[in-house]
Amino acid sequence: MGRDNGRLQSVCVFCGSSEAADPAFLRAAGDLGRALADARLRLIYGGGGVGLMGATARGAHDAGGDVLGIIPDFLVGRERALDSVEHVVVTSMHERKSMMFEESDAFVILPGGIGTLEEVVELLSWRRLDLHKKPVVFYNPGDFWKTLFDLFQHTVDAKLTPPEFMDAWRAVETVQEIVPALYAQAGEPMPNIDEQRMLKVT
Repeated sequence: MGRDNGRLQSVCVFCGSSEAADPAFLRAAGDLGRALADARLRLIYGGGGVGLMGATARGAHDAGGDVLGIIPDFLVGRERALDSVEHVVVTSMHERKSMMFEESDAFVILPGGIGTLEEVVELLSWRRLDLHKKPVVFYNPGDFWKTLFDLFQHTVDAKLTPPEFMDAWRAVETVQEIVPALYAQAGEPMPNIDEQRMLKVT
């Protein structure tokens, strides 16, 4: 899909797949899924049914949203791919990330572990290289991502990364701020959510 027509339509969510995640993070993930569905934004995600990943997908699907999961074959059992949503099975992590990027117009980063960090660093590295200008929004409850942001700033202070890199994303503290931040970064007006809900019903 991508941004071929210049409009925000699909949002990729990177997040943790751990079932041991803080219940508050799991609730926030479900809330984000519902917010994307209410805004008629298609959710692109890693295809699993576990952790924040599964909570986001179920939230979007249960609210009538459009969902696409992309999962490598070796993770179908481990991450319990959701059969209730459209999903594509690919052969590698590289193919998964490439397809997620191509299908998405913007990205949201929820709390996650090493896998989420790997996805984030690659995404922002591509942004640094001017390979894309897609909106990137971090959900940062309780300064979850502060240490990562401090590390980025450390590389700027060491003159290894240009200062403008620190403007490559936005960080918000509440789920309610995520969708408006995506539209603001995209330079598009925020849709009327009540009208969008009516359109889904009719």
